[in-house]
This record gives sequence, structure tokens and C-alpha cells, in this order.
Amino acid sequence: MINPTIDELQNDEKYEKLAELSHNQIKEFVINQLSQPSRMITGYMLYQVMMIITGLFFFARAVIFALRGIFDPLYYTLAALVFTFTFLIFFHEMLHGLALKITGAKKLSFGAYWKKFIFYAEADRHVLNRNQFKLVALTPLVVVKSLTAIGILLFFAHPVFYFFIFVMSAHSLFCAGDIGLLSIFYRYKNEAIFTFDVKAEKRSYFFKRVSDH
Repeated sequence: MINPTIDELQNDEKYEKLAELSHNQIKEFVINQLSQPSRMITGYMLYQVMMIITGLFFFARAVIFALRGIFDPLYYTLAALVFTFTFLIFFHEMLHGLALKITGAKKLSFGAYWKKFIFYAEADRHVLNRNQFKLVALTPLVVVKSLTAIGILLFFAHPVFYFFIFVMSAHSLFCAGDIGLLSIFYRYKNEAIFTFDVKAEKRSYFFKRVSDH
């Protein structure tokens, strides 16, 4: 199915605007979305709590090892901390960009709201349907989860295990915005939902097809 154009979404009575998001308010918007009850949000929050507990457990274990004179686990954990808040941020957004390219986006841009520590990949005026947005939102979560899981299995008996377990745990926090935005589609799971960004306006729009047309 071919997605409607932006002109059709904005001017055709077959479509209704659901939400309009200013990008500098995305943090507040996501927090509001995550507070809405749904199976997807509940599942993600349980996953996130599990990852936080796992990360804290192995960080504490690395510290205990260091106090006993075994420093490698702590070194790898600290390396993971640096990696997570530098290269992993870049990698996460590049994965969003790759997924946007797969959906047919031609013009990509990347940016950040440094005061809120928010980073983004954007395809200006590129309409996404439910399945396309799902691909864009979940690609970093799935790819990073898979790569770190492989690392954990391969290095289970080696101190580098601590690097992979920390990265896996911390990355769950990075995905909150993706899940929050994706939840809009699942709130209207039986309807056709579309979204697009307008770079010049620094806004995202969400529309649905009106069912009685």
C-alpha cells in the first residue's frame, strides 16, 4: 500500500490529526506516553527494570572483585560506561537512519537537544505508516540487544562479559523515546496511522485514516 502524501493527510477529510509534537518538548511527550497504560508499555517497563537491576548487580559485582584485587571486571565495566555515552549514542542513531533509508527516506539529518540529552535521526517530510515506524523505532533495540547477547554468550567466562552486560543494560534506557512514540500506533491498533517530521518546523505529526470514509 502506498502511503498518503503530506498534502492528503493535511487536507483530505479522510484523515484526522491525532497529535502534533514539538521536538523541544519530546521528553515531556514521551513521559506522558509512557504513563499511559498498555501491554506494550508495561512490557517495556518490566524489561527496563530488569535491565537496570541486572546492570547494577554486575556493576556491584565488579566493584567487589576490584576490592579483592581483581580489577579486570571493573575496567571493562568502566569502558562500557564510556562507550555507552559516546559511540553507542552515535550507533543508535545511525541504526535509526539505516531503517529510515530502508523505508525509502531520501534526506536524513541528525541532531541533538544537548540540555535534555536527547538525540535524533530525522527524515524531513517522509511519511511513515505503522509497520515502517515500527521498523525505525525498534531497529536499535533489536540490533544492540542481539549483538550484546552474542558477546555475552561468547565471553561468558571472560571479564569482557562485563562490558557487554553493561551495554545491554544501559541501552534499554536509550529506547524509552522510541517506545513512547511507537505506543501511539498501538493505542490505535485497529486503525491506519501515519506520521512525518517537518525539519523546518521542528515538529512531528501523527494522523489517522477516518474509518467511516
